[in-house]
Amino acid sequence: MQSTASNNVIISPNSKQFFRRLKEQKYLYMMVIPGVIWMIIFNYIPMYGIIIAFKDYNIISSFFEAPWVGFKHFLDFFRDDWFPIIMKNTVGISLLKLIFGFPLPIIFALFLNEIQNSTFKRTVQTISYLPHFLSWVVLGGILITWLSESGMINELLVNMGILDKPVAFLGEPKYFWWIATISDIWKGLGWNSIIYLAAISGVDVELYESAIVDGAGRFRRMWSITLPSISGTIAILFILAVSGLLNSNFDQILVLRNPLNAPSSEVIDIFVYRMGIQSARFSYATAVGLFKSVIALMLLLLANWVTRKLTGKSLF
Repeated sequence: MQSTASNNVIISPNSKQFFRRLKEQKYLYMMVIPGVIWMIIFNYIPMYGIIIAFKDYNIISSFFEAPWVGFKHFLDFFRDDWFPIIMKNTVGISLLKLIFGFPLPIIFALFLNEIQNSTFKRTVQTISYLPHFLSWVVLGGILITWLSESGMINELLVNMGILDKPVAFLGEPKYFWWIATISDIWKGLGWNSIIYLAAISGVDVELYESAIVDGAGRFRRMWSITLPSISGTIAILFILAVSGLLNSNFDQILVLRNPLNAPSSEVIDIFVYRMGIQSARFSYATAVGLFKSVIALMLLLLANWVTRKLTGKSLF
């Protein structure tokens, strides 16, 4: 009798479990399909266009017809007079947002978690979330009005005696980094704290009860129990924040920038927009964007390695 074992497909127990779970949760997987299709169409298929960073592409010819130029566009970017200005502004604004914008949602979530009055707590949460749901076009218009020479900020500072006369804040390059940082924190503080509040809600209540019995106050409980319990969440979000160090929030900068503050508001994203959309230098803009992506990948790997060495927690 001839053995038919070679004609049969051997399915491991793990595979059987996977297919059984797939059958049981088929409707959940079907809900994921549109998102996967969207990602393939808009995130993976366009990656083929990266090759124009190494070609001299124009809109008349196709990707295949454009001549290869190697790293010419990258070298042109490094030699560009705007390169040091762009890198200084991009890194400067992003570092300020990282230094001040990253820890503030954690602190806000810690204090919000200590509020016992549920009505007051919900009110504070609602007020802090509201700016997130307004686009930068709306918030930018509000900020431009507030920061004008006849705006609310100038009137307040002059009446308090801090300023002798009104200042055109958005017309002074020296103020732009701080305006971008503070407005970004204002818009995202409440929303960014949600994930920390969710992590805090998962902390074992018995730990707090034991600490109270031992005489620990609120600040001691936050420092010794809450923060260590959510350290994994903080580590992951820190890695992602560092990897996005060259992202300066294009929408925000585009709305707030003007020719007067250009020396402080010209960042990589704005430069790519100007070169690619306004000047139709598609290959050059793609090369700059690819340079930014490579640096972001390197920062991600570095931050992941450092975090794993220091805390034992990492993204991968």
